[in-house]
Order: sequence, then structure tokens, then C-alpha cells
Amino acid sequence: MAASPAETAGERPDVTLVVPVLSERAQVAEVIAGLGRSMDALGRSWEALLVYSGVSGACWEEGLALQADSRQQVRTIQLHKRFSQAVCLSSAFHHARGRWILTSPQYVQVDPACLAALFERADDGADFVTSWRSPRIDSWINRAQSSLFNAVLRRLVGTRFHDVNCTLRLMRREVLEQMTIYGTMYRYLPAIAYNRGFRVDEVRVRHVAEAGGGVGFHGPGVYLRRALDLLGVVFPTKFTHKPLRFFGALGGLSMLAGGITASFQVGVWLFRDDMQGLHQRPLFLLGVLAFVLGVQIVGFGLVGEIVIFTQARNVREYRIEHVDE
Repeated sequence: MAASPAETAGERPDVTLVVPVLSERAQVAEVIAGLGRSMDALGRSWEALLVYSGVSGACWEEGLALQADSRQQVRTIQLHKRFSQAVCLSSAFHHARGRWILTSPQYVQVDPACLAALFERADDGADFVTSWRSPRIDSWINRAQSSLFNAVLRRLVGTRFHDVNCTLRLMRREVLEQMTIYGTMYRYLPAIAYNRGFRVDEVRVRHVAEAGGGVGFHGPGVYLRRALDLLGVVFPTKFTHKPLRFFGALGGLSMLAGGITASFQVGVWLFRDDMQGLHQRPLFLLGVLAFVLGVQIVGFGLVGEIVIFTQARNVREYRIEHVDE
């Protein structure tokens, strides 16, 4: 693999390809070869960063060989233990030189020729281009789960994306400079960038393979974590600047349910010839508990509003794209 002209001249490359290596079965050579040929054909200067997340052995040796053969056009980063893709991207970003960041899974998931469509959208003004595998070639269970997950995300966050699970993405360097990536938020980068005011386009790509080729039916713990992740996306994008709306609605429902339940039990106790005291009625105690819990939740919202009010000068929810002087 020859070094790109830009790298030979010491210039900044157009694109930095970031490949998180999370498994010993990663196909890094195939990924670099396929995407590299496509970028060469498009006349894009590029570099590649292979981020090994606690992966060693033959896979790591393969990366070092690619680095030596490419004369530093391919570089490697070794993390001391296994981390998520978000950590891999964050670590790579600090070493990336490209004006654009292209992320890819560790195996050839889509046709590399589809890169032309991503760069076409980028040249048309998009800040972030995400891929939509269509048609999917994996199992119907995988497709059904993915469709449901993306439909819920579109409904809750207000986006129009159909495949946030596909990690072949092209983004301007400025997008990552203005975003904080942590935990499993890497999956939701298109939705987060969209809500930050960036132009995010979605492009259909040809699906050619899926890791493992099996049925991705997960246990209840995985779905619970994904539900919590969705909440972690929805709350910052919709309620960061108005926390009382979220906590007020939640606390209000709890207060309403608790108040109705407790009042009904008081009415039964007053108007019926019943010797059972209120302290002996589990529903009354449950109603009081729900009411008090609702008051506390509303209090959390009020505290959040006070924090936002006092820090309003330091909180900016808009992004200036252009200023005419």
C-alpha cells in the first residue's frame, strides 16, 4: 500500500478512517483495502487509525504489519483493556489528522463502492452522513428488531433515520469537536448531531455481510440497557434546558395517582361503618407514598430549573453556522 500524496507532502489528509478493533476475528486488512481503494478512486487523500480495544495476538500483529507496509498511512492504537466503540472513537479523534472522520465496523459490512454516495452528500453540504443498509441480508429477527428500535428512536427523538446501528459514517471534524462521546452513545451519534443543529443526511448502502451471520436475539438485560440508553438520548436532547417539564409531568402523574388512591380510601373509611383504621389499609399507605414520591420528583425538576437559571450564560443550545460581516 503506497502512501497518499498528501501524506508524502506532509499535508493534512482529507479523511481519517477509524476502525475500532474489538475482536480477534476482525477483518482489518479487508476493511482497509476495500475502503482505501474507494477513497483512492474518488481522489481523496486518507489515513487509517486502527484502535485495538484490548485485542492482541495475531490480530494486533496484522495491524502492525499493515502500518509498516503503508509507511504510516495506516497507524495503530492499542488500549490497555477492552472498551466500547465510543472510547475507541474518542481516543482516535485525538490522533486523527483528517478534515473528515470516516468510521467503519471491523469487518466489511457494506459495499465499499457506496463511499461515493456518502462523499457526494458531504460535498453537497452535509456535516454528518450516516448509512442505511438496504436491503438487509441478515435474519428476519434482526431486521424486525432493528426496524422497531429505529422507529421508537424516530418517534422519541424526532429524527428520520432508519439504521443508527450501521457504523459506516462520515462526519466533519467539527462535529466531534462539539460533542462528548461516552458509554454507548456512539450508537446514537446521528441523532445527537441532528439535535445539535448539524445537517445529518442518510444514504442507502448495499449490505454485503453481517458479523457472525447469526440471529441477534438478545436477553432481557440487553433490551433494558438499550431502553435506558434511549432515555439517556431523549432527556439531554429534549429536556436539558427545561427539566421541570420532564420531572413535573412524571411527578404530577405520581401525585395524581397517589392522591386519588389515598382519597378513595379516606372516603371509604369515613362513610362506611368500617372499624379498620387507615393505617391498616395498604392501598391508603401506597397512595400516600406515591403522592410524596411525586412531590419529591417535582422538587428535582425545580432544582434543575434553578441550576439552568444560574448557569444560563454558560449553556448554549444553538450552533452558529455562518456570520456575514
